[in-house]
Amino acid sequence: MSLATVDTAPSYSPARRLAAAPAASAATASASTPAPAPKIRAVPNGTEARGFVLYVGIDEAKAAAAGTDLGQIVEALKRLTAEIAPSAETYAAVALAPEGAGGRDVDVVRLALQDPAAIAKHRHVAEEEDEDRASGGVVVDISRKRLILDNQPAALTYKEFELLQYLVLREGRTIERAELIASLWSATDDEVPNERTIDVHVRRLRAKLGRFEDIVRTVRGVGYRFDRHADVSIRHASAPSPDLF
Repeated sequence: MSLATVDTAPSYSPARRLAAAPAASAATASASTPAPAPKIRAVPNGTEARGFVLYVGIDEAKAAAAGTDLGQIVEALKRLTAEIAPSAETYAAVALAPEGAGGRDVDVVRLALQDPAAIAKHRHVAEEEDEDRASGGVVVDISRKRLILDNQPAALTYKEFELLQYLVLREGRTIERAELIASLWSATDDEVPNERTIDVHVRRLRAKLGRFEDIVRTVRGVGYRFDRHADVSIRHASAPSPDLF
């Protein structure tokens, strides 16, 4: 069994107890109505559960503020484990992170101790950030409902993004104003749309697109369309959009 803790020295007083010990006593006192044990995830075929890892997110300053230190927390958890399962073996490892590392303490601990799930999440976030920085021009991110212009998010309203998305997903086809009204507005909307409404929303959208305003083209007397542009990239969701046909 593996715990995210530190080695201890004999000088730590065994008399000092942490919140874990009283909690154990309280659980014993209320043994007549035991809480249901947490369920362990299903073990894949061909494997067996041999223990678990408990990540404890707390630095020395927070421990000191609670009247303890990391060594005493380790000893309290070891004692509690020995009381519950005397045959269990324990091993403690300290999580070292750069000073001032941001994020939740437990997330920093998991990453420092090479937890696979934490590493995968960190890598995914880093790749997305790099992708945003690397992509100039216009990024229409349908998966996360956002528009990025020259690596900066654009403050579109919900309806403005829905309008842009509708045109993008129908690339190369001229969409009449009546179709936009029927598809993007419902009877429950506060706004009562008409063709003038569409023109106003398109004008506001173009204003926010700035130098890329021409990606939304006007087809005189008919409506609007989106044509593929060298400066535009589109990120789709992993599953097909229900709006795509």
